Amino acid sequence: MALTRSERIAALYKAAKERILVLDGSWGVMIQRENLTEEDFRGERFANHSHPQKGNNDLLILTRPDIVAGLHDVYYSVGADISETNTFSATTIAQADYGLEDSVYDLNYEGARIGREVADRWTEKEPRKPRFVAGAIGPTNRTLSLSPDVNDPGYRAVSYDEVYNAYKQQAKALHDGGVDLFLIETVFDTLNAKAAIKAVKDLEDEGYEPLPIWISGTITDRSGRTLSGQTAEAFWNSVRHAKPFAVGFNCALGAELMRPHIAELSRVADTLVSAYPNAGLPNAMGQYDEQPHETGHFIEEWAKSGLVNIVGGCCGTTPDHIKHIAEEVSGVAPRAIPERPVALRLSGLEPFELVA
Repeated sequence: MALTRSERIAALYKAAKERILVLDGSWGVMIQRENLTEEDFRGERFANHSHPQKGNNDLLILTRPDIVAGLHDVYYSVGADISETNTFSATTIAQADYGLEDSVYDLNYEGARIGREVADRWTEKEPRKPRFVAGAIGPTNRTLSLSPDVNDPGYRAVSYDEVYNAYKQQAKALHDGGVDLFLIETVFDTLNAKAAIKAVKDLEDEGYEPLPIWISGTITDRSGRTLSGQTAEAFWNSVRHAKPFAVGFNCALGAELMRPHIAELSRVADTLVSAYPNAGLPNAMGQYDEQPHETGHFIEEWAKSGLVNIVGGCCGTTPDHIKHIAEEVSGVAPRAIPERPVALRLSGLEPFELVA
């Protein structure tokens, strides 16, 4: 018999205390390997749609669910505890580029349902290692903090209400479809993340069962800042009010360059810390050359240094990368959550702390 959602959430918290949890790896690189055509993306349902759909990976939830289920399955098989829904760009804002705003609910609901079905099958098969589904909520392709027009710094291509409403629609569908937690990921603009946090929290006021929230930002380059300018500690100060299940970083950097930022977050965050880096930096052809054993070695050192609670892979990582990561962190104790003194903590681009 499948676990109830409350039982799954309790199992998630229990597992996080016992071991370092493992997230899946890249979906994009695996989908690229399928060499799909425009017809594959369209399927029968969107055969006559007016917009090109090739590259709209989220749409495969509706047109090639076999591929989506297969990727969940393979990541669970190599050791992942958590797999993301294939819904990174499944908001009305992002799907507007493909003319699919009206399909957003279906994308998220079906994405969650497929992930739930595969996770439940693995949990039934291996009850001592329950599998979980994270509802992936990406950053959208619009930013609230920065102007896309260099000649008009005050211009915004989208409003806060539009971003909030897009995230709320997505979160509702993911919840209805059966996810165990929300993953607000690849945050390059903290204001966008705040809109997502509020959207998720507001569902509780409408009677939806509260789900854990995992927030993952992205340090865009060697400056050690997000695209909207915040340091790791300032980013944490900006989102800690959400009392997230976990906070961390993903994307943009490989493990070697991400380490100091994970270490800083590990120092200041009084919750679980996650990290899922790219497979190094892309080469001149946009490909990722870091081998699975190399990524696994980096993350093994993080684990043994007590920096992380959840690990996985982002761009360029494959099931083989996740297999190596899972093997390297197996048996290593998860990071101990620090108790920090009570203080006034604020943030702009930099953190501010006033201890009584």
